[in-house]
Amino acid sequence: MTDLICLGEPLFELTACPDGSFKGGFGGDVSNVAVAAARQGTKVALITRIGGDQFGKKLRSLWSREGVNHEHVEMASGEDTGLYFVFHNDDGHHFVYRRKGSAASRMLPNQAPNDAISGARMFYTSGISLGGSPELRSTTLHSIQTAYRSGTPFAFDPNLRTALWPLDKARQVTHDVMKRCNIALPGLDDARQLTGLHSPGEIISFYHNLGADIVALSLGADGVSVSEGQGIHTIPGVMVKAVDATGAGDCFNGIFLSAYLKSKDVLKSAELANQGAARSTTGYGAVDPIPYGKT
Repeated sequence: MTDLICLGEPLFELTACPDGSFKGGFGGDVSNVAVAAARQGTKVALITRIGGDQFGKKLRSLWSREGVNHEHVEMASGEDTGLYFVFHNDDGHHFVYRRKGSAASRMLPNQAPNDAISGARMFYTSGISLGGSPELRSTTLHSIQTAYRSGTPFAFDPNLRTALWPLDKARQVTHDVMKRCNIALPGLDDARQLTGLHSPGEIISFYHNLGADIVALSLGADGVSVSEGQGIHTIPGVMVKAVDATGAGDCFNGIFLSAYLKSKDVLKSAELANQGAARSTTGYGAVDPIPYGKT
């Protein structure tokens, strides 16, 4: 049985390094989560489409190396795989995307494997999957409904990208999705924009009230606050020499879900994920620095 099945858009990554060169790598939030979970020994599958180009082929090779099941990934001949660039300055990391019309953005609901979603122990997707395109949004909503109807637990990161869709639309759709969510994995900055609230406690209560059973609110370098509805536990950040925070939230999500599927211990899972996410910021790129766990 698949432990975790993930739906979203994978991307090829080009990171600007201090010497002016670009380092090739891999990204796309849901693919990052799948790799992070697989590196902890979890059985993970990915649902998406990629182009029949060199970038798509490299992504498929990545998943083969990492042990991510990609039988539900269609390689679309004549279509393109999405790309993104990562640039750094004193304010942190910034993204430039080249994903419009990508193979994943054209994925339709009838291309999502309902049986695979229904048969998994958990389903995961994100707000980027909802905002990527109207077609991908419809597919994502269809798959969420499939998980809900079949009783497959559903984990969701709102992962706001206002470059993809307007804030008002993102707020409306993600709040509605939260009503079917078992595990909410928001980041603090995104959650503040989406909810209009400021404090972690208010935000966690808001997502519980929408329907989430578990909320793990990432606080960036300040750690994470987690709740099962009977109080909030805040785990402080881990001091590291960070160089690139790209994908740190995805790393947290993948490790958290992997640990939770094994132990059902929310606090222990958050502690492990907090440590792993911090370690992932000590190298460049979204995937290369993701730590390996014990199988």
